[in-house]
Amino acid sequence: MPVYRPIPQTDLARPDHALSLVGTLCWFETVEVLERGRAPLILPVSDLPSDAVVRLTSPRPFLAGKVPLVMGILNVTPDSFSDGGRFFTPEAALAQARALQAAGADILDIGGESTRPGAQPVPMAEETARTAPVIASLRQAGFALPISIDTRKAAVARAALAAGAAMVNDVAALTHDPALAAVVAAAGVPVCLMHARGDPETMQVDPRYDDVVLDVFDFLSDRIKLAEAAGIARARIIVDPGIGFGKTLAHNLALIARLSAFHDLGCAVLLGASRKRFIGVVSGQMQADTRLPGSLAVALAGAAQGAHILRVHDVAETKAALALWRAPLAGDV
Repeated sequence: MPVYRPIPQTDLARPDHALSLVGTLCWFETVEVLERGRAPLILPVSDLPSDAVVRLTSPRPFLAGKVPLVMGILNVTPDSFSDGGRFFTPEAALAQARALQAAGADILDIGGESTRPGAQPVPMAEETARTAPVIASLRQAGFALPISIDTRKAAVARAALAAGAAMVNDVAALTHDPALAAVVAAAGVPVCLMHARGDPETMQVDPRYDDVVLDVFDFLSDRIKLAEAAGIARARIIVDPGIGFGKTLAHNLALIARLSAFHDLGCAVLLGASRKRFIGVVSGQMQADTRLPGSLAVALAGAAQGAHILRVHDVAETKAALALWRAPLAGDV
């Protein structure tokens, strides 16, 4: 089956026949047709099948506010690649959550298990103990920001949802723990399905693809079908191509260049590239916490491809960059 990748534009001189891209400031008048064994083909929107038009133009219903939304990262771990250990104590975690809210985060993503390359698995009970009490404390203190639990495990998600989380972010796309799909379905919350090749321990050992964009697209399409079969509505599914998870530099750049292809899945699209190693390789900034300029550049590239959610460490800076990107397009001043 062909994949229809809208070629996004943001220019103020928008033709009358152009179509709006999935509730964002982007629009498109042509699509790139991607298909295995064939060279890409450029088509006008007038030649698009009607079902593809719906997938590529319909706003994603559960998202509120101006997209892209900014998801602030809170790692309550001792070993995450960028900020491991900084927010590991409950007091530090609560303070950082409030700081991210004050900086303008739209969503808070709390994780208790590092998934950096080479990371070791965390026992379920320990991961739960790291995350659920922080979520409960935030809710008890009146913290109103939507909270996402970043986990691969059903029991951890169940405890986080009971404590007040409102979304599940699974880097394994429901492959690590088959019971997680039922937990999400029963709770009626959104879920993010991310592509990864292998476990964190091994994912960067010589990753290979026939066609990285189409391979990741097909994987996510299959996981969406599984989620729907489990009772999760497509309208509540977010997809993430998994930058840095079992990908080389070339794979990461190819996915970012054609990020808009994933709108053809009919789901919201999340981009999580903040401070990742490929940014350091391209920019020469090999220390993770010095990669802010590159992270902002990639975030803006994602916005220009119609990403709905940007998962970032540096919330205030990303919000400022987006405000300046958005202002001449929508008159926001």
